[in-house]
Amino acid sequence: MSAKQQKLAESEEGSQLGEEHAESKSRERLRLALMGVAALVSWIGIWRMFLPIDFIAILATLVGGYPVYKETFGALRHGHVNMEVSMTVAIFASLAVGQYTVSVVITFFVLLSECIETYAVDKGRQTITLLEKSAPKKALVRRNGTEIEVDTRTLQPNDIVIVRDGDRIPVDGTIVVGAAFVNQSAMTGESARLEKNSGDRVYAGSIDESGIIEVRTDKVGSETLFGKIIKLVEEAENKKAPIQKVSDKLATWLVEFAIGFSLLTFLLTRNLTSTLSVIVVAGACGVAAGTPLAIVAIIGKAAKKGAVVKGGVYVEEMSRIDTVVIDKTGTLTLGEPMVTDIIAFDGYTQKQVLQYAALAESHSNHPLARAISSKAVESGIVPPSRSVPLFSSNVPGKGIVSVYDGEENVVGNNVLMMERNVKFPPSRENLMHSENVSNGGSTILVAHAGKVCGIITISDKVRRESRKSISDLREMGILTIMLTGDNNAAARAVAEEVGIEEVHAEMLPADKVAFVERLVSEGRKVAMVGDGINDAPALARANVGIGMGGGTDVAIEEADIVLMTNDLQKITDVARMSKKAYRTIMTNFYGTVAVDGIGVTLAFLGFLSPLLAAGIHVVSELIFILNSAKLIR
Repeated sequence: MSAKQQKLAESEEGSQLGEEHAESKSRERLRLALMGVAALVSWIGIWRMFLPIDFIAILATLVGGYPVYKETFGALRHGHVNMEVSMTVAIFASLAVGQYTVSVVITFFVLLSECIETYAVDKGRQTITLLEKSAPKKALVRRNGTEIEVDTRTLQPNDIVIVRDGDRIPVDGTIVVGAAFVNQSAMTGESARLEKNSGDRVYAGSIDESGIIEVRTDKVGSETLFGKIIKLVEEAENKKAPIQKVSDKLATWLVEFAIGFSLLTFLLTRNLTSTLSVIVVAGACGVAAGTPLAIVAIIGKAAKKGAVVKGGVYVEEMSRIDTVVIDKTGTLTLGEPMVTDIIAFDGYTQKQVLQYAALAESHSNHPLARAISSKAVESGIVPPSRSVPLFSSNVPGKGIVSVYDGEENVVGNNVLMMERNVKFPPSRENLMHSENVSNGGSTILVAHAGKVCGIITISDKVRRESRKSISDLREMGILTIMLTGDNNAAARAVAEEVGIEEVHAEMLPADKVAFVERLVSEGRKVAMVGDGINDAPALARANVGIGMGGGTDVAIEEADIVLMTNDLQKITDVARMSKKAYRTIMTNFYGTVAVDGIGVTLAFLGFLSPLLAAGIHVVSELIFILNSAKLIR
């Protein structure tokens, strides 16, 4: 089977599963309605006019309760004890002692509870459903000079897709003809329109709000950024957080306790009504269903805001974070540095200093290298001839060394210069503490033929939301620390502007890793924020790694939480939502234990009938499930 045929088959299978799910929900609603009627008829006692025994309740209990019995059998077969097991015991015990109305009402309440639970979980997954529905199914393509509408699953790289005003873009690609205002809210959570022109990249799931564009296809289907987001969020739902495992154990323990206490009740009281009430009143679904619902709700809500959380474990970890470690360049700053000053000495000119730096950085994709290359082009410096070999070697955290036409050029910091035995001019100390540096510019030393020939100062603008984000984190009791490989003066200037008090400058990648490891070893709960490229090792050592790659493939792969836009405020949003989810889960924990404890005590003392116990069971579960469901809003 070809890849294209496989995609078509998978999509058809997914549609079929969706139809089957809808049919199943319809059957569940019909069963619940019929069970409700049967319970009402049994309660009123209409059957007494026609039948000697309540066959309606018996038949409804045995047939209508089939889903409960099926789940009970499956649990027992795998050695598990869940709520369905205890309810099945209560149902058949009621039948055995002739309390047929009790049996049908308990069965109805169990089905109602499961229906409410399913509805709440489906609401929690609504974000996934909306994302999946947002994926375009058809695309207008130009092939052999003819415009034809095709299924998006048949698209191939390099296909020219025509996107009209109001259409969703079906592929990741590059605009080759036209211009448009594009809304990327499906991925970023922000509805601001972005102007896109020929040569700009656009992403699947975005909406063309004005203009007609032609897009050359790069990626389709699950390979698009939009497809990867959907896949990540779906996978995240299936990854259990530690607290979910605790809730499952608590639910099992509550069921086992209810069954055990009911036996004790019977042995001490010989009262079947009290025994049934003990089994029925204990509910654990508020914990068992409420916990994953809270986690799913936060994952979905974060995705709508443009933050992809890769699993419930990271929601739980974010709820405990007390320290956020942030890289400077591209995180607190825009990551779009510009050359602001060039200082030349010992007979060299500014143009020569820039030329030597541009030669060394010509093969680098570092933001500072791009700034130097851009300034060189702006200054009319011709790129090096390809006929002359250029050798470059990147030294992580220090700079770059290159050899061109037999001469060595070194661009980097003090440490690299000393390692290369480069000679410094007598005036270097004054230059390193010049006004530009003290105002927050990053200084880069440039050496040619074994001696420093100049300094290039590069500045980057601070993101406008950085100060508010740091302030919000401080109000939440979270300490923020800046780590950067930049010089101390530049780091301090940015830290002062955004409100960060603890700064560690001139750090190599290995130093950042060691620093994060030390914080973790001291018992701090650390979130590391970086671009997902240079900071990947440090991201991996933190409790939570947050990638601000703007949706780049590297950030998606390396980080635990991926911000689809470079907006620090989203970190605050996720932290707040995670803490709220944790509080909700713990409320459900303590509430369930309290209700069950009081309930079984009253049932043991004979103050609860089985019907009242069933009502308390369902109402308490509904309250705890709704407590988790409110996180969906």
